[in-house]
Amino acid sequence: MSTSIKSGVKATKVASIGALLMMVFLVGCSEPPKLESVEGYAQGTTYQILFWTEDATSATEVQSEFNATLAQIDKELSTYRSDSFISEFNRSLSVAWQPTSQDFVDLVKIAQEIHAKSEGCYDPTIGPLFDLWGFKTDKLHVPTPEELTALKSELGIDKIEIDEENLRVRKTRPFLQLDFSSMGEGYTISKLSDVLEAKGYDNYMVQFGGDMKIKGHKPDGDKWRVAIQSPIPSADGTPKVYQVMTVVDQNGVTLDTSGTYNRYFDDNGVEYSHIINPSTGKPITHNLVSASVFGTDPRVSDAWATAMLCLGPVEGAKIAKEENLEVFLIESKKGTLINTSSSALLKTQRLTFD
Repeated sequence: MSTSIKSGVKATKVASIGALLMMVFLVGCSEPPKLESVEGYAQGTTYQILFWTEDATSATEVQSEFNATLAQIDKELSTYRSDSFISEFNRSLSVAWQPTSQDFVDLVKIAQEIHAKSEGCYDPTIGPLFDLWGFKTDKLHVPTPEELTALKSELGIDKIEIDEENLRVRKTRPFLQLDFSSMGEGYTISKLSDVLEAKGYDNYMVQFGGDMKIKGHKPDGDKWRVAIQSPIPSADGTPKVYQVMTVVDQNGVTLDTSGTYNRYFDDNGVEYSHIINPSTGKPITHNLVSASVFGTDPRVSDAWATAMLCLGPVEGAKIAKEENLEVFLIESKKGTLINTSSSALLKTQRLTFD
């Protein structure tokens, strides 16, 4: 799956931006159940999955199912594979209905809902805008208003129609293309979590890229502890922890982070961010560098994190309040990082901050 576009607004999300698992194990009088671990590389990023239970399917069998699930996701959503469903959908100029999966329909529905609620800041069809600005080739081209207007008229998730009853999808513009990498990590986390729960695991941490889902507790009974990573790495380039949290809600908490830092073109003294606002077709101008969203559905949290990075600190806070979203924002002001939490996050009982 492509991780380079991230639906436009998540273009600069890198593996170093996101959440870090922080775990402390206590030695007791008796041996706790074994904590299983699976690590790997897929979709252009790394993943780590920790899970345990008193009695469940062997970890070897679970890992085999993980591999099959990742292969299926790749076959459906990878924009790097010419034979994937999404690549064939993008390549086709037909506006006729095409049969698809329930998962694909669900992703379109989520995208359309968050597009409507985010003032158009979430839109997985805006890849061509990056071409227009020259961001894919690193050769800046500042489009004319006429160029932007013409291209924007051909884009938009609202130009995708779904027929959920018959599991069909179609585009109403022949050249329209989709890229779900902006919620791809969240989608993958949801599918891998489904594998674990189907095998009897109710205590786990699934981390994919910088995003994760945490459920249950650690083998010794302690709660999981996680951290949001700083958008500014250490001097040697290694990640730094910005904020540590303890997960209190054992029913499942998702954490998805989108971030950017120093990702700009400088043209004659004017800086152009690599993050584009789909509603304007232009790069953002605010100073938000990281947005973390807590939730229960990693697909939704992932998409909202992308939208928040586009919206910025002011509009993002407003919409987070309207939608009751648990959001943690980090701004960069004159080289200083300043964080704010949404009202829902300040009142949450699902996790605590150190």
